[in-house]
Amino acid sequence: MSVRMTNAGPLGWVTDKEGGYRYQATHPESGRPWPDIPDSLLNLWAKLADYPHPPEACLINYYGGAAKMGLHQDRDEEDFAAPVISISLGDTAIFRIGATTRKGPTRKLELRSGDVIVLEGADRLAYHGIDRVLPETSELLEEGGRFNLTLRRVTKPN
Repeated sequence: MSVRMTNAGPLGWVTDKEGGYRYQATHPESGRPWPDIPDSLLNLWAKLADYPHPPEACLINYYGGAAKMGLHQDRDEEDFAAPVISISLGDTAIFRIGATTRKGPTRKLELRSGDVIVLEGADRLAYHGIDRVLPETSELLEEGGRFNLTLRRVTKPN
């Protein structure tokens, strides 16, 4: 991956050579819990998610310079009935979204600062990614680049 990432919430998404992709309650290097998800993001989830339980993870990705993310599915969660909500901040990104199969057709969208996407229902497992970031399309970040905040429910409710 060419993005820098961190997390907020009870669980954070991490990856390394030893354990692969996974969610865990603590930062892999410091061992400390992730910070709380801000109330403003929890309120956005409550407003947009047609799901009765709060998110457990907020992935925070920073895309600078030539950063991108290839087509992928969000499949590491236990309950695909929960949506994935994505908030874009900073420079515009070229977002590609496709079908639930890797070889399905795709389309491109421009995600500008403040745009929110909700992947739910049949689209919850759509392949998606960031082709590129368009520099100097926002004044939000002095150094340029883009933040993407992704809210997810990780575990099935009891």
